[in-house]
Amino acid sequence: MNDGKPNWWSRPSTPPEAARIPTPSPAEEGDFPLQAPDPAESAVPEPAAEAPAAPTVDMTKEPAASEPTPSEPAPAVPAPAVTAAEPVPAPETRAAAPVPAAPRPLHEPDEYRTPPYGEPGPWAPAPPVQHPAAPVPPPQAAVPPQGAVPPPQGPVPPHAWGQYDPWGAGPGAVPPPPRKKSRRGLALVGALAFALLTGVIGGGVGAYVERNGGIGTVELPQAEAGSADRAPDSVAGIAAGALPGVVTLHVSGGGSAGTGTGFVLDNRGHILTNNHVVDAAATSGDITVTFSSGETASAKLIGKDTGYDLAVVQVTGVRGLKPLPLGNSDDVRVGDPVVAIGAPFDLSNTVTSGIISAKERPITAGGEKGDGSDISYVDALQTDAPINPGNSGGPLLDGKGRVIGINSAIRAAGGSGEGDGGSGGQAGSIGLGFAIPVNQGKRVAEELINTGKATHPVIGVSLDMQFNGDGARVGDKGKDGTPSVTPDGPAAKAGLRPGDVITKVDGQRVHNGEELIVKIRAHRPGDALALTLTRDGRELTRTVTLGSAQGT
Repeated sequence: MNDGKPNWWSRPSTPPEAARIPTPSPAEEGDFPLQAPDPAESAVPEPAAEAPAAPTVDMTKEPAASEPTPSEPAPAVPAPAVTAAEPVPAPETRAAAPVPAAPRPLHEPDEYRTPPYGEPGPWAPAPPVQHPAAPVPPPQAAVPPQGAVPPPQGPVPPHAWGQYDPWGAGPGAVPPPPRKKSRRGLALVGALAFALLTGVIGGGVGAYVERNGGIGTVELPQAEAGSADRAPDSVAGIAAGALPGVVTLHVSGGGSAGTGTGFVLDNRGHILTNNHVVDAAATSGDITVTFSSGETASAKLIGKDTGYDLAVVQVTGVRGLKPLPLGNSDDVRVGDPVVAIGAPFDLSNTVTSGIISAKERPITAGGEKGDGSDISYVDALQTDAPINPGNSGGPLLDGKGRVIGINSAIRAAGGSGEGDGGSGGQAGSIGLGFAIPVNQGKRVAEELINTGKATHPVIGVSLDMQFNGDGARVGDKGKDGTPSVTPDGPAAKAGLRPGDVITKVDGQRVHNGEELIVKIRAHRPGDALALTLTRDGRELTRTVTLGSAQGT
């Protein structure tokens, strides 16, 4: 396109035009001769029609000037000879222009003898250095169209000017950096070496610590000393207040020996315990009392009662006794917290805790003699506080540290369980412990201290213990053929007859004769009870005033 502006791209010249371009003068000293461009690199196929040469403009003179200055000849640009019949290649993006009659250089020749056409001068910016990822093969020479005569080929100078290709790899292309070798192997070797080194060091340190007991002095963290006081209603507070009043009894006599527990009743040295604990020393034997402080004293038997399984012993010459306060077992409710203290398996001052599991649980204990004279009937408090052999006679305390029961029996797995292990022997606790209510224990203890004997409430009947029905049946005959209903006794006065079946006592159901005895003995002589019975298919109610019988 010819728009009157100078064209900065190169095109080959026709032979006549090349002839008019003077040859540059010889290079002077200090000049840098430039090599002619490679014809093979600059040749571009053009259409068959010859395009006229583009007009040239002298940038140093006015546009009207058309002749070169004689004193400053323009340097000639060498170009390959082209015949008149040969097609001249033309740029694809520019329109052809006629060749002027007198070609002129674009600018005045410079001192570096830079060719005036087609080559970058000293003012051209340096191309950026390219670092391709891989070598690119050198560009191939353009193939001329069919029928065109290729330009003459000559030797390529070492520093020939050529078209700059920013995407190609020139002769000075930098080869790609060598691929780094994988370091996984080195890392694995280093890790193995580190593991081996640490193992050797750890083994050495461990061996040293084992032989020498450690490195330096060991000081373990510990909480600071706090207050030793506990709330009075806590287990610790209850135990602290009750332990001085609890004793351990060691009994021997009659070829047997045993250990049990008791607690102080008053300042006169009376101690309450179970009858089966001191039974070995009933006629002759020794009873030794050990207090929680470790002091010991001898004791004598004051009284015992087999039916209630209670006994009282007394120590003399002992000062500083601490009697335990007595509570009211009638006020106990199921779920109340309790604390048991005793000497299970001769481990004195043992404290356990639990709750009241049940009330008015009829149990029987003893019966080793075979005649029934040693059987005890207890309307007991049931607890899950652990009780074991040796706890017998110890106190069962409520949440205020008051005695509400006397630990007497346990139910052991695999045995009958009454009487601290029962006939099954020395069994352990399974959470079924029984205690005599303190209200009953208080009355019996008072009688034993005052008279040496305890009284039992009675109704004056003989029961059929072989009856399999529901309830307690009055027998047809008593022991040794005597009447089953004692003449002029409490039952006779209430209108009971042989064969009557008693089913309730004060509205509480009884299922057998043992339960009836337990319910009656839970009262005092002189108490009135309402008995519900069946006779000839009819249900009747009779009121009985309890009598009294001497215990053994």
